Amino acid sequence: MGREEQRALVRRVRESLIEELENTYRRAFDAIGTEEIGEGAVARLTQLLLRSRDGAITPLEEEIEAAVITRAPDGINQ
Repeated sequence: MGREEQRALVRRVRESLIEELENTYRRAFDAIGTEEIGEGAVARLTQLLLRSRDGAITPLEEEIEAAVITRAPDGINQ
């Protein structure tokens, strides 16, 4: 497997993981909304879930968006 193919595969795996995490968080938010735990508890749980989601998904998204430099162009540092 070439370098570009490997990068594409890793990107697809990250995107799939992000999608799975999004679905998990969506189900968790839906579950909170169905419980009768009071507005304060719902607000606290929602805030915790939002922070958790941000911590889990943001690094994966940033890595996808990051430019990857694997080697110097030909003729440099030779």
